[in-house]
Amino acid sequence: MENLALIESFSEFKDDKLIDRVTLMAILEEVFRNTLKRKFGTDDNFDIIINPDKGDLEIWRNRIVVKDGEVEDENEEIELTEARKIEPDFEVGEDVSEEVKLSDLGRRSILSLRQNLIARIHEHDNTIIYKQFIEMVGEIYTAEVHHVRNRVVILIDDDGNEIILPKDRQIPSDFFRKGDSVRGVIESVELKGAKPSIVLSRTDPKFLEKLFEQEIPEVFDGLITVKKVVRVPGEKAKVAVDSYDDRIDPVGACVGMKGSRIHGIVRELGNENIDVINFTNNNQLMITRALSPAKITNMTIDEEKKTVEVFMDPSEVSKAIGRGGFNIRLAGQLTGYEIDVYREGVEEDVELTEFSDEIESWVIEEFRKVGLDTAKSVLEQEVSDLVKRTDLEEETIVEVRNILSAEFSS
Repeated sequence: MENLALIESFSEFKDDKLIDRVTLMAILEEVFRNTLKRKFGTDDNFDIIINPDKGDLEIWRNRIVVKDGEVEDENEEIELTEARKIEPDFEVGEDVSEEVKLSDLGRRSILSLRQNLIARIHEHDNTIIYKQFIEMVGEIYTAEVHHVRNRVVILIDDDGNEIILPKDRQIPSDFFRKGDSVRGVIESVELKGAKPSIVLSRTDPKFLEKLFEQEIPEVFDGLITVKKVVRVPGEKAKVAVDSYDDRIDPVGACVGMKGSRIHGIVRELGNENIDVINFTNNNQLMITRALSPAKITNMTIDEEKKTVEVFMDPSEVSKAIGRGGFNIRLAGQLTGYEIDVYREGVEEDVELTEFSDEIESWVIEEFRKVGLDTAKSVLEQEVSDLVKRTDLEEETIVEVRNILSAEFSS
């Protein structure tokens, strides 16, 4: 009964683990066989009999009877005198099966066996968890804040699984306290050692796409398709949508009356400004829609280089570029073209690169990042606005403006 009692004590592990009784018994046999190999050098001559229904386990050692004094391997052979203590009519050359009690293995082996069993069960659990979450990559998941650290937030789901939300996967305006419920998409799942590392993201464009599926019935039902999503997390996003049903207005359905449908998504993303755009295979029209609200008067597309020159009235340029250059950057990502904006009707202007002997190249590059690549495009902006939109100091901007102004006053 001592074997049965020990197995029953092991079986308690399955109560709060992701393991069924049959799997537990299979792990038990494996662990017992490893213990036998360490103690006897081999497990080939051992039979392990498991009864999953009763939770019982028996170990039998099989040896050959030899004459007294002729035993060469105590694990494989047994003297006639010893064999007859088990069964009095044994003869030389016969097989003897003898039950091995756990006490025969020794206290240290039993403790090691128990530790190995626990380790194997944890390994089994982690494999199940890994398989469960690897199938959920790209899907929305909700968990509760357990601990807030400087560079990561530790989350715990309803099953007690640990999920991490790194700082760079958080929206800049995110602020979490212990117990808060957090939504994001499962971005990656890796086995680090034997433990799965599950990473949640709130900055991945897939998160916004999945929010559209959750919040907008037509998207969930497949009547509207989200073709592409580009984001500057917490700042601005552009979502291209399409419908194969001409009776459905994809943009109107996604935005809702007075923005009622998209409001919840905007709030979830820290008031991220979301432009919803009708997708089209007409590249010129798609670029025009992507640069909205700016109005384009003309454009030249180079399909080979995937670039486009866009011409518009000077008053429209700031709209096309947008605050922080986000609008033109996202329009380029959405359409797959590098977009250059030109002011129509402005005959006298000079490329910033023409001032490279007076203005350092890294300063020119900072202006180009926000769509300002000519002298007048810089001079048309307020100094305070340029400070906000670029990483340049006010003193540097003023100095640049003085250099550029001198070009037109001479």
